[in-house]
Amino acid sequence: MELSSNLMGISLKNPLILSSGPMSRSGEMMIKALKAGASAVVTETIINEIRPNVRPRIINRGEGLQNIRLYSEFSLEEWEREIGIVKEHGGVVIANILAHSPSEMAFLARTVEKYGVDALELGVSSPHGEGLSIQGCDPLNLYKMVKAVVESVNIPVMVKLSPSVNNLAALADAVERAGAKGISAINTVRSILGVNIDEMTPLLPTYGGYSGEPIRPIGLGAVATICQTVDLSVSGIGGISRFSHLLEYLMLGADTCQLQSALILHGFSLIREILDELQSWMEEKKFSSLGDIRGKALNHLKSFDEIVLEPKIASGLQDCPLPRCTLCSDSCTYNALEKNEKDLVEINRELCTGCGLCISICPRDCFSMAWNG
Repeated sequence: MELSSNLMGISLKNPLILSSGPMSRSGEMMIKALKAGASAVVTETIINEIRPNVRPRIINRGEGLQNIRLYSEFSLEEWEREIGIVKEHGGVVIANILAHSPSEMAFLARTVEKYGVDALELGVSSPHGEGLSIQGCDPLNLYKMVKAVVESVNIPVMVKLSPSVNNLAALADAVERAGAKGISAINTVRSILGVNIDEMTPLLPTYGGYSGEPIRPIGLGAVATICQTVDLSVSGIGGISRFSHLLEYLMLGADTCQLQSALILHGFSLIREILDELQSWMEEKKFSSLGDIRGKALNHLKSFDEIVLEPKIASGLQDCPLPRCTLCSDSCTYNALEKNEKDLVEINRELCTGCGLCISICPRDCFSMAWNG
């Protein structure tokens, strides 16, 4: 049973990659990720001119994080040593670089290529701080940026796209036409995580990037859109903390997945936990390789106009195993569900419109959809 993956022609022992962020801020940290089981690492964002990070810069609520951390505090020259440390340990290193013009991005690309990185990940957007929204959401500007880099290096180029756009398919197409070999998605989501209502101040003093489990649906939607649009290697990012989350991305067409926030919250040991659970699941389902599952859910994804309207309504067990539970009746916006005095669920077939909410909201899977005939 094989967990091996391929990203832009690079052979990897499994599909889990450490994404760009605080946990990849140094060679030492990246080696920890590799020893924990990651198949590759993406450096923290490398720029031309370093600037100090503000304090505080990361806050947590539940499984979500907001950060206003900008870039690596290592200079471009210092990154030669950090990358070299990882390469000495046999690690696959992808350099995340960010610049404000095609020529500057190409310069950074050529420089880190000389440091020995295996591939590049171009940062073309930031949810805070640097006003990079124009180049990250305009297909023409993005094409020029990516093409300048592709023509300057001899290693694969991947582009990290933002979810905060309304033309993701057009951007993915521009990346492909410019000659890139892959796309990673998504970057963090522009956010304000909360407000201190007693002090009447935001928890962090500016907009930041939101990451963690709550953004996974956004990441899944972006990856599916990209995989339906272009024929490139895709690395899914956003909200991966369990093997099932990894499978969701793979089934929607991703070749690999990157994680960061879950490692900040739960530690590097999570990498091995996810991989062990993935392997057990595949053995149980008798899959021999990740190729057996990649893109399988994408094949069932339709456009809205392709959906066939079927006269189905809710069908359920009358004898609910949770007598005190009223989730289904309380949430039914059509007043079609009711619990009677004997705690039995009654479905009004005339009022039910088949919205399907009861199926997902019931904690005991009591409901299904049935033909209304």
